[in-house]
Amino acid sequence: MSGSEGFGENGHRGSFGEQFIRMLATAANLDLSQRERDRVGVDWQLGFAGRSGTRRYPAIEAQVKCTSSPDIHGEHIRYQLKVKNYNWLAGRDYVMPRFLFVVLAPADPLTWSHATQDRLLLRHAAYWMCLHELDPVKNPPKSGTRTVNVPRANLLTVDALHDLFAEDYRDLLVVS
Repeated sequence: MSGSEGFGENGHRGSFGEQFIRMLATAANLDLSQRERDRVGVDWQLGFAGRSGTRRYPAIEAQVKCTSSPDIHGEHIRYQLKVKNYNWLAGRDYVMPRFLFVVLAPADPLTWSHATQDRLLLRHAAYWMCLHELDPVKNPPKSGTRTVNVPRANLLTVDALHDLFAEDYRDLLVVS
């Protein structure tokens, strides 16, 4: 097979993005469950036993997007979300914190990963964003997008995943 012909369509890229998140969550020793149906903008629910002196078994929810053509502007990645997806993440009326995870992948799927006897390398990176302080779009159109600026400082790592369980994010919610 020459090149990466037939690879990298949205479904393939989306699957890579979700598996990228699965690998990070596994490395972070988090419980992870994937939603079978994407009806409310949640791809994954992540949870763990909690730290001593904190809420027991905290959980968060995440929507995962993956792109091979990021629109990088300085310290942000400008990402176009469908308005319905934006509204599923924006606002404070949720039981548990919700996050947008944006995975950046190379354009050529044959370079997404590299395995040796010593390591598995996944390219490139994932970033996170909380939209609780943003207002949902009122009377949203049936189609259209909303641009969000994902901070490049919000690199999704094992430590960053653990930090997303902080009470600060629960305190942003109306229902906590």
